[in-house]
Amino acid sequence: MSNEQQPSQFQSLSDEEWKQRLPEEVYQIVRQKGTERAFTGRYEKFYEEGHYECVCCGAHLFDSETKYNSGSGWPSFYDADKENIKEVEDNSWMMQRVEIVCEKCDAHLGHVFPDGPKPTGIRYCVNSASLKFQPKGEA
Repeated sequence: MSNEQQPSQFQSLSDEEWKQRLPEEVYQIVRQKGTERAFTGRYEKFYEEGHYECVCCGAHLFDSETKYNSGSGWPSFYDADKENIKEVEDNSWMMQRVEIVCEKCDAHLGHVFPDGPKPTGIRYCVNSASLKFQPKGEA
C-alpha cells in the first residue's frame, strides 16, 4: 500500500466536532490560531525526557533532546519531526512570520524563527496547549 499524502481522519472533523473534543482554551489556540500568554504554558519550563505530540491527533512533533530555554516564554525546540509539521506563511498582526501547523490535523502549533541555537539555527516557538507530552519509554 502506498504512503501517498492521504487526508487524515482528523482533517475531516468539523469545527463543531473540534469544539466538543477540546477544552475551550485549547480549542482557541489550536483551532482558532490563538496564542497563550508568555511564561504561562505547562511545558515552558518542563524538561523531562520523552517526546511531544499534537494534542489533537497524537502526531509526533518534537523530541525532548531538542528542547531548550529560549527566554521567549514559550516552549522552544531547535528541531522538529518535519514529516508532521507544515510551515505556512502568516501575515497577521502586521508581521511577516511562518506559522507551524500539524500536517495530520492542521492544528496551530506556533511559529518558527531563524534565531535558534546550533546545530539548526531554528527556533520552533510552540504553545504548550498544542502539545501532549509522552515520557521516555511510554507509547
